[in-house]
Amino acid sequence: MDNIEVEIRSFITKEKYEELLEYFNTHSTKIKEDYQETFYFDSNQDLRTQKSNSYAKIWLKKGKIHDEFREEIEIKFNPEDFEKANKIFEAIGLNTKIKWYRLRNQFDWNGIKVCLDHTKGYGHIIELEKLTNDKEKERILEELKQKLNELNITLSPKQEFEDKYKHYEQNWRELLK
Repeated sequence: MDNIEVEIRSFITKEKYEELLEYFNTHSTKIKEDYQETFYFDSNQDLRTQKSNSYAKIWLKKGKIHDEFREEIEIKFNPEDFEKANKIFEAIGLNTKIKWYRLRNQFDWNGIKVCLDHTKGYGHIIELEKLTNDKEKERILEELKQKLNELNITLSPKQEFEDKYKHYEQNWRELLK
């Protein structure tokens, strides 16, 4: 069963973001442009809710944030019920730890899910992702790194994401104003 998400990401400049939008609009299949609101909860797991243009979901990503390999479990539901889902988590004592507001452009680039994100208060990011099984995850990781290299993008170090995430986590209310 392919339930291991292999994902790499990199911070990019606004100019690179615009260049990549143009590239992927020409050299891949655009899946969607989506506006997303994501709430992270203060749980001992990476538990989130998200509302997009077409659906809402509750999802759990096992492992640590920014890991290259993570199992995902998700449940999709009607976007009109997004607030109710958040109230359920609050009722059992889980508070919203972070809110993200992001414009995401998603493409299929020869079987690789590419996301170009602009997250308010956080920046521009490219993500390359594939679902696989535990046996193939290392091979897929190398494939994704090679594809990022083909785009002339240097993989942002995990520590850079950790630092930026920590800063956002501590300051998101101010950054979103």
